[in-house]
Amino acid sequence: MATSGDGPVRTMAWVVDHPGPIASAPLGRVERTVPEPGPGELQIEVAACGVCRTDLHLAEGDLAPRRPGCTPGHQVVGRVVRRGPEARGFSPGDRVGVAWLAGTCGRCRYCLAGRENLCPASRYTGWDLHGGYAGYTVADARFAYRLPEGPPDEELAPLLCAGIIGYRALERAGLPPGGRLGIYGFGASAHLTAQLALARGATVHVLTRAERARRLALELGAASAGDAYGAPPEPLDAAILFAPVGDLVPVALSALDRGGTLAVAGIHLTDIPGLDYRRHLFQERTLRSVTANTREDGRAYLAEAARHPPVVHVRRYGLDRADQALADLAADRVTGVAVLVAD
Repeated sequence: MATSGDGPVRTMAWVVDHPGPIASAPLGRVERTVPEPGPGELQIEVAACGVCRTDLHLAEGDLAPRRPGCTPGHQVVGRVVRRGPEARGFSPGDRVGVAWLAGTCGRCRYCLAGRENLCPASRYTGWDLHGGYAGYTVADARFAYRLPEGPPDEELAPLLCAGIIGYRALERAGLPPGGRLGIYGFGASAHLTAQLALARGATVHVLTRAERARRLALELGAASAGDAYGAPPEPLDAAILFAPVGDLVPVALSALDRGGTLAVAGIHLTDIPGLDYRRHLFQERTLRSVTANTREDGRAYLAEAARHPPVVHVRRYGLDRADQALADLAADRVTGVAVLVAD
């Protein structure tokens, strides 16, 4: 993955060259020096990186880039190559995961209250810092996850965002034990979250536009799978909206039983139409957003996934085909999750 000559070691990386529609080829392929680990950081050779819809939002400009020429990718599985000064907890050769949350201040009232995902100074992999669409990356050791040796790289990678953010969304939805959960949209995160809810004893109803996704939902154990704008066969105790479609907010709220909660899991959402108080919110229905995750969320989800390993439906792409992977995601040609795998 890295090349050398008379100068510094070089590696391939993808960068958001000019944000815009995916058809305009916003990603560019470059060669750059392998990044050196700074204080407290790990240098990591990337083995696999999941492709997230957040990466697509960044490439297309729905999320304004926070640094020029940023390398996307925040579901990174790799091996520690070197440690920077004061980097603790890992050794060269360790299998490690890098997720979306890359750093926080550790001092604000949110961090001190265990709500570091709301830290105003929070930083994110593949948005503030270069991510995993590259041969090598660096990460703060305090925000990295130790990964088990058994599962394949491409099956672990999606757990680091799709799995973790789905876990937090499920917690935010307040699903009672044995409750009825509605899932709107059925991509990478949703297909992992559905399995998590099922393992906890929930009844899961999936509502999504793609016929292939509906079939997958039923194969994984969903009680029903219908159109995103349709009604589930029974009232819902909780619902999670994964599709970045604001029009579905009133649809999902209408499907809730009294006291139910809708959690919106995406970082980007199109405009929400007007809500009717009596139809959508009265009788103590609740609408919540989900903002990133804490490291404790990550540790808790990875532990639960180890106890109940999910079936991860992976579509593999070589690291040199990141542009095609994003194009397929944009066109809804990916069922399950796309993962870039190093050669």
